[in-house]
Amino acid sequence: MTERKPADMSFPTWVEKQIQDAEERGAFDNLPLAGKPLPKSDDADEGQAWLRDYLRREGVSTEEMLPTPLRLRKEAERLAATVHLLASEQHVREAVTDLNERIMKWRRIPYGGPPIFVALVDEEALLARWTEAQPSAPPDAPATRASEQPSARSARRRWWHRH
Repeated sequence: MTERKPADMSFPTWVEKQIQDAEERGAFDNLPLAGKPLPKSDDADEGQAWLRDYLRREGVSTEEMLPTPLRLRKEAERLAATVHLLASEQHVREAVTDLNERIMKWRRIPYGGPPIFVALVDEEALLARWTEAQPSAPPDAPATRASEQPSARSARRRWWHRH
């Protein structure tokens, strides 16, 4: 296909000639999905179907395409739904602190787009949720979990939590 189109030939004719030459060389033999219909999508938004298919083929999550504030909101929802899977109270606190730091960074310097408010994650509420999900220890068993040890950080409340 590196040859130039002859001046006396129309573009459609030249393209058809290129296709015929490729067929004769066998360039179209043994292609994946040869002889099968093109995959159809049931999505109402056919214009974006190619993008979703490309992301799926490349192994990229569609969440990566979201703007930062929406991505942070989804991460907060995911943390609330999976907090019971974290190993200890300290892990819960670290996850919440990390997410809240990124939310505060976004609030300070929103990079482009309309300003979208992202609420901070309530650490105490997630800790209560995590504690409820943990199996209770027998009454005669000694307290060995980190969540049962009092921590200075849990006693100190942040200024925005005070009422």
